[in-house]
Amino acid sequence: MKPKPDDRRDNARKIRKNIENTIENIELAEDMINNIDNQKTIHDLQAKNERRKEAVEGMRQELKDETRNQYK
Repeated sequence: MKPKPDDRRDNARKIRKNIENTIENIELAEDMINNIDNQKTIHDLQAKNERRKEAVEGMRQELKDETRNQYK
């Protein structure tokens, strides 16, 4: 059985969608933080949002690379 060829035509679209979903999750977590009193949960959500923000930056760089590669 032959391996499937690497098809990257829709990678940029997928990365954009992942960025949008992650930003939406950040916003939802911020809303939760503002509406709860449990300090442990607040701390956990803040930590998770920091990781999400780092992930968004990485995805944005990946999107730039992918976009640049599409036009070569």
